[in-house]
Amino acid sequence: MVHFTAEEKAAVISLWARVNVELVGGEVLGRLLVVYPWTQRFFDNFGNLSSESAIMGNPKVKAHGKKVLTSFGNAIKHMDDLKDTFAELSELHCDKLHVDPENFKLLGNVLVCVLAHHFGKEFTPQVQAAYQKVVAGVANALAHKYH
Repeated sequence: MVHFTAEEKAAVISLWARVNVELVGGEVLGRLLVVYPWTQRFFDNFGNLSSESAIMGNPKVKAHGKKVLTSFGNAIKHMDDLKDTFAELSELHCDKLHVDPENFKLLGNVLVCVLAHHFGKEFTPQVQAAYQKVVAGVANALAHKYH
């Protein structure tokens, strides 16, 4: 279990309140698929993923990215109970989708990069450290059913 200080929670919640989930979600998932192309195998029903421009403009990538970040927003509301918050998604990704749990870490790191890009100087080292804890906690929670 990840422990968050009051300052870390406040930093995460404050920044997340200003995240455009639709825009950032599409960018995060799109970048994951471009930077780590082996992750595309989980999205073979998304149509054209043949190039960076095809991926970044793909409406299914954007829609699923929004869904992913909406779920991540739920994690922020339940930072003290990530394991239970993601129990069903962990089971889905493990038992039905067979997603490599390492991909959750990759996605979290891409999210941190995209947030840094969008928020610039506001994404201070302290904010980054807090977000790294959140994405690590989410990745561990999603990987829980694998153990």
